[in-house]
This record gives sequence, structure tokens and C-alpha cells, in this order.
Amino acid sequence: QERLVESGGGLVQAGGSLELSCASSGRPISTYAMGWFRQAPGKEREVVTTISRNADSTYYSDSVKGRFTISRDNAKNMVYLQMNSLKPEDTAIYYCARGQGPVVWATMDEVGFGGRGTQVTVSS
Repeated sequence: QERLVESGGGLVQAGGSLELSCASSGRPISTYAMGWFRQAPGKEREVVTTISRNADSTYYSDSVKGRFTISRDNAKNMVYLQMNSLKPEDTAIYYCARGQGPVVWATMDEVGFGGRGTQVTVSS
């Protein structure tokens, strides 16, 4: 059974940093692009960042470009999201996601499977 389990969320002050981790089981991630999307209260889900199967290509939404970094370790079936210079508007539930193929994606309809999420709260 495929599972994606996120960890590392929490409460942080504006300007601070957090690193999220995603552990995959049941399906190796090595053949898929992986990514993160988020949902803030009252807002639509937003793809934050994705990384290709071999990590040779990435996508970042304009709202996080230059502040967030995605990485992956295929041998460990892990995906990471380093979040720096956090802002209150980054407050959301962050979900790890598997794409439908090996290349990066930028829209929610390209998500193949998602985890249950981890809460990130940024205080001002």
C-alpha cells in the first residue's frame, strides 16, 4: 500500500526556517517526479514545488521562489523541503505528493498521490 508521510511541520516566527521531510513506502519514488503542495485556510490548493525523477529539473511557484528548496534521496525514498525566510502567508497544511510521471509538474491535476499533510504556522 502506497504511503507518503510528512514530518517537520510546526510553529515558527516570521523570518525563520523549517525543513519538512516526506517518507515514501509501498512504491519506490525513483521513477516519479515528487513535490509539495499546500492549502491555506479558505484558499485553493497550490503546488509549491516539484522535482523531477533524477533531480535535474525543478519547479517553484512564484510565491516561494528563492526561499524554498526541494531535494530528494531516491535510495532512501525521501523528499525534503527546506523553507527559509518564512512569511505569515506561508501558513498552511503542506502535503507531499507523487507525480504521475518523471517530469516536474505545476498544477494540482498532475498530482498522482498525496500524503495527509503537516501543519506549518508562521507567526508575525
